[in-house]
Amino acid sequence: MKIATWNINGVKARQDSLTRWLEEATPDIACLQEIKSQDETFPAESVERLGYNVATHGQKGFNGVALLSKRPLEDITCRLPGDEEDDHARWIEATVSTDSGVVRVVSLYLPNGNPVDSPKFPYKLGWMERMLTRAEELLATDEPIILAGDYNVIPEPIDARHPDRWVDDALFQPESRSLHRALVNLGYVDAQRAVSSADGIYTFWDYQAGAWQKNNGIRIDHVMLSPVAADRLVTVDVHKHTRGWSKPSDHVPVVVTLEV
Repeated sequence: MKIATWNINGVKARQDSLTRWLEEATPDIACLQEIKSQDETFPAESVERLGYNVATHGQKGFNGVALLSKRPLEDITCRLPGDEEDDHARWIEATVSTDSGVVRVVSLYLPNGNPVDSPKFPYKLGWMERMLTRAEELLATDEPIILAGDYNVIPEPIDARHPDRWVDDALFQPESRSLHRALVNLGYVDAQRAVSSADGIYTFWDYQAGAWQKNNGIRIDHVMLSPVAADRLVTVDVHKHTRGWSKPSDHVPVVVTLEV
């Protein structure tokens, strides 16, 4: 089973790229972030024609997450628990039945948190605390759990071409990285680092300052696997070539293959 994550940075602007990539990569499940679309305006028909079931948790103009699956999506849950006043569309989870049981997949879009000296950074940290609570609850199910998305966290210096340029950024703050490590300490495995410790693996290149042309990238799109899921990990592929497409997202897909 191939499970992918992609911050598409506006599904309407990149609808053609999405269908092109789905036809090319044929993931069994695709987790999208930053769809920037309300549920009723998500271009579901073009995706459904390719054989996908669609579940969205959208929001007008920004945020928004979605799950696309070749198999039916069941037990769909939107919103991260823990704060009833948080109306940001950043979390959707569902179960998918396979020939060997079910897997639970989450598409998440973690807050950016910048600028650090604004309320956005405490919101980011609070959101991460809530994520950890839910992640621990999910472990208790003993199902394979896949937490896939744009984490807006650079875990280690190796995950940035120029880590020194990110020291004042919310993505690389000690607090952000510590909470990300707490997810690992719960038992979740970073799929990419489970298969490779190489540097130069990036998933995001800013639109500014020729970042793509200079390969000034960072790795912030992660697929975190519960121990049961990690035992089934086969490969991880970063579809870097999509960043060179016309009108690209500033993120690229990450595709994890599991034996299920």
